[in-house]
Amino acid sequence: MAAKAGDNPDSLMTLATVFCLRNLRKTMCYQGFRNKLCLRSDIFLPSEICDKLVNTYMELVHTDSNFEPEESFFQLFSDPRSTRLTRVQLREDFVRDRDLEAIRKQDLIELHLTYCNSLSSRSLKTLTCFRETLVSLCLFGCTHIFYRKGGAPLACNEDTEDEEEESPASRQMLETDFNFQGFNRLRLLNLGGLPDEVDAETLLKPLKSLTSLDLSNVQLLGTAFLTQWKDRLASLVLYNVDLSEELVNTVVEIVNLSYETEHLDISRESRRTSKFKMTRKILTAIVQRLVNLVSLDISGHVMLDNCTVPHFEEAMGRPSIEPCKSSIYPFQELKRPLQFLGLYDTTLCNVTHIPAYKVTGSKNEDQVLNAIEAYTEFRPELAHRAINQLFDIARIQHCSQLLRALQLVIAALKCHKYDKSVQVTGSAALFYLTNTEYRSDQSVRLRREVIQVVLNGMEQYQEVTVQRNCCLTLCNFSIPEELEFQYSRVNQLLLKILEPARQDESIQRIAVHLCNALVCQVDNHHKEAVGKMGFVKTMLNLIQKKLQDRMCDQVMEFSWSALWNITDETPDNCQMFLNCRGMSLFLECLQEFPDKQELHRNMLGLLGNVAEVKVLRPQLLTPQFISVFSNLLDSKADGIEVSYNACGVLSHIMFDGPDVWSMEEPRRDTVMDKMWDAIQSWDVSSRRNINYRSFEPILRLLPQSISPVSQHWATWALYNLVSVYPLKYCPLLIKEGGISLLEKVLELESSQPETKDMASKVMEQCENFKEHPMETNHGQEVNYGQRG
Repeated sequence: MAAKAGDNPDSLMTLATVFCLRNLRKTMCYQGFRNKLCLRSDIFLPSEICDKLVNTYMELVHTDSNFEPEESFFQLFSDPRSTRLTRVQLREDFVRDRDLEAIRKQDLIELHLTYCNSLSSRSLKTLTCFRETLVSLCLFGCTHIFYRKGGAPLACNEDTEDEEEESPASRQMLETDFNFQGFNRLRLLNLGGLPDEVDAETLLKPLKSLTSLDLSNVQLLGTAFLTQWKDRLASLVLYNVDLSEELVNTVVEIVNLSYETEHLDISRESRRTSKFKMTRKILTAIVQRLVNLVSLDISGHVMLDNCTVPHFEEAMGRPSIEPCKSSIYPFQELKRPLQFLGLYDTTLCNVTHIPAYKVTGSKNEDQVLNAIEAYTEFRPELAHRAINQLFDIARIQHCSQLLRALQLVIAALKCHKYDKSVQVTGSAALFYLTNTEYRSDQSVRLRREVIQVVLNGMEQYQEVTVQRNCCLTLCNFSIPEELEFQYSRVNQLLLKILEPARQDESIQRIAVHLCNALVCQVDNHHKEAVGKMGFVKTMLNLIQKKLQDRMCDQVMEFSWSALWNITDETPDNCQMFLNCRGMSLFLECLQEFPDKQELHRNMLGLLGNVAEVKVLRPQLLTPQFISVFSNLLDSKADGIEVSYNACGVLSHIMFDGPDVWSMEEPRRDTVMDKMWDAIQSWDVSSRRNINYRSFEPILRLLPQSISPVSQHWATWALYNLVSVYPLKYCPLLIKEGGISLLEKVLELESSQPETKDMASKVMEQCENFKEHPMETNHGQEVNYGQRG
């Protein structure tokens, strides 16, 4: 059997790393002084393991809400004699100055800090501790690292390790003492987002050996300083740098002097924000002078029409990557196809022949996926636009690269958990990428990844669009089965959505539907746990609001259905229902909506669950409630369902005997007569809107003589279910010992003749099923409803 998309298991290294991080005190650490986490003295870890521990730790912090960060985690790597770090990637505001200071004795080769806005100029001082070994450094989006915190001078003091660092660095105190003097091994540097106040030229001057430089979103006063790397610069990124023809020519001249230059990026976020226009002359100069070029990004530029071959002159045949057939004139001079060509948000991506193996653009699915892949990490503003285009492809057309599409969207949502635009478009794309059309191609592992990033979005954003998209995406999964591994978390999030007094109507409807599905067909311990989260009270609050609005809609009906499900065989939840004025709301709903059949069925099903709990039945035994149940015996709503459920409630009450019947009206005998009449009016072949997981509450009514009508109701219920749905209910009845209890019904003198006759038919039906299991199914084996 072929593996489904995304079914590759985690490596043993990954599994072991995650396990250790979730169980630090049981594996490699102990609790030290002042509860400080300390590494055991017999632990010595090489760089391969330490790097994996730190980088996986950061991923868990950002993507797993159940993972608890450790205050002193980075202190575990403070001593290079027992732990070795070489390649570390840290991102977002979670990283603080003291975390970097904790590892300052390590001989780091790579340090990537991305969007670490909690870092101040204290961390610049820490960087100097790595100057002799650092080869690759990224400070992308770390806008506060060049400013002093609270006006404090640049310092790296061991006494400040435990200092609280809650406030970001002040943007008013620019750090002027730092430079890259001594970083002689540094080859790759990313300063994307460098504040305008920082002079890039002065900052970079000491670095003589750079081979890769990223100055995205940096304001440059000039580019002459780039000449210091003219003999070695292999990659230059000037994304969103204000360009002019003169500046581009200067850049081309400089990198032309370096025969090593393979990657040039002069792209922009959008054509709308640029005065510069890309001409055929400029593009030709780039191609001609950069003879070793393998990667070029000119996305977001206005392209003059003279760059492209007229359609009628284009080479015939299928799209080609051969430079000689290029539909873009300047690229016809390439010696070989480019490995990568960024044409996103340009007109050039729409031409037929593009001489590159990988192209970003918006013409087709492949270009869009390439754009998401290329721009997710450092350009979320472009990634979210590309994801939006993928959304249209999945919604209107068909996504042919499903696994890649899902993995890229998941990666974008994980990477930019705090970017609202990415979360909105990503969650919308996931809705279409996980629907029925694509479901059969997806593995359990991949679908679980989707669920986790969806729940991350729900946790982070209370905004209507994100919440709606996430809830709709969850509806694409088999509930509760596929959500069970995150059962508690998803219920908490849904209940949080339903807390506000006035919620968006569509979100409320979807969330209640999900809540209902989540408590249907799950174990009782799940229901009890959800009940303790406030599930019952939340549903009753929704019902109360709908009553105030005099509106019986899907939210109202789903809320009662959810209460029916969560109270099934869970006495504590039944008690909560009564304690939270549930019976008052039941009566109000009956009075306000007398003709709503579905509503009545759900409410009576719920009360059937309450009536099964012996200690709670006295609360139902009032003249008002008994009269209501008795009147509902005559109901024809939803076939026999309302009448059947009302009779079930009364059957359990009658089972407690005449001694508990303290009221004068209605009389017990009168109510029992009405119950007999109701049962005899039902068609025993009726198809049901109900689903029993256990017959135990019914079976307890069989071997007794206190209430023959209760016994008859129970026998009728069994006969109806085993004759209409034999494949499902004959095995259940046999398994739960129902046959021996029916035999006792036949032995009891108090059992009515019609009850004994029906009991015999139930036993006969089960006997036939055991002999010929496939021949007893007289109806379609489908159950649409639920029982509690």
